[in-house]
Amino acid sequence: MTVRNAMSVDVEDWFCVYVLSEAIKREDWDRCELRIQESTRRMLDLLGKRNTRATFFVLGYVAERLPELVRDIEARGHEIATHGYGHRLLTKMTPEEFEGDLAKSLEVLRSAGVKQQIIGYRAPSFTIVKQTTWALDILRRHGIRYDSSVFPIGFHPDYGMPAAPLAPYEIAEGLREFPMSVAEVFGRRLPCSGGAYFRVFPLAYFRYCIRKINRDGRPVVFYLHPWEVDPGQPRVKVPLSRRFRQYHNLHKTQKRLDSLLGTFQFTTIREVLGL
Repeated sequence: MTVRNAMSVDVEDWFCVYVLSEAIKREDWDRCELRIQESTRRMLDLLGKRNTRATFFVLGYVAERLPELVRDIEARGHEIATHGYGHRLLTKMTPEEFEGDLAKSLEVLRSAGVKQQIIGYRAPSFTIVKQTTWALDILRRHGIRYDSSVFPIGFHPDYGMPAAPLAPYEIAEGLREFPMSVAEVFGRRLPCSGGAYFRVFPLAYFRYCIRKINRDGRPVVFYLHPWEVDPGQPRVKVPLSRRFRQYHNLHKTQKRLDSLLGTFQFTTIREVLGL
């Protein structure tokens, strides 16, 4: 039996990324070049070519400036979910600030003309972690039925819940969690969800890990950002490790994604979870 996996896109522009936040302050965003319209449509065309629907976690800041882009995503048959409004990490917000950010993002998406009910959320930089589980009740209050933010690994400095389950589970009453995918190999948890990992590790590694997860009876959730298919984006002076995470292999991402879409079956998170 073929396992259907979930494809997701975190819709944020190149200057919204956390690894660049020390160089590009939030108050500077409005002065940065908007490149996300073209890069998102490049991804939409690729998904259309492969007859694949995906979940788009849209940043409220982007939806406010490009409502027609959000309407286009929905018109092409994809799921719209929220990535919050201002891409602030939950670890740097109070519960009150988080609730305001979430409510604003949902209102902006509705004002943009989204017709479907928004039931999905992904935290910036996967910051649903042990110390931010207070966010779960807030998500439920605002009609969110699933989260896809928990990364069940323990080595990353910014995120991770190393003891979290690997398969989708109920993280709180009435709220499903679709954790970021990792493969268990010889007792170790290896990330294979996408993002920078997809640009750093060989494509063969992802094929192996996804097949193993599917053989174990679990669906994979995969993610990318539109800026990852935009090798022409401006280069920002940041420390070497951050520069590597942001820019490595950008010119290869689109071709690799096309190959992955041709190898495995993907659909929306909502559909995989049966919501």
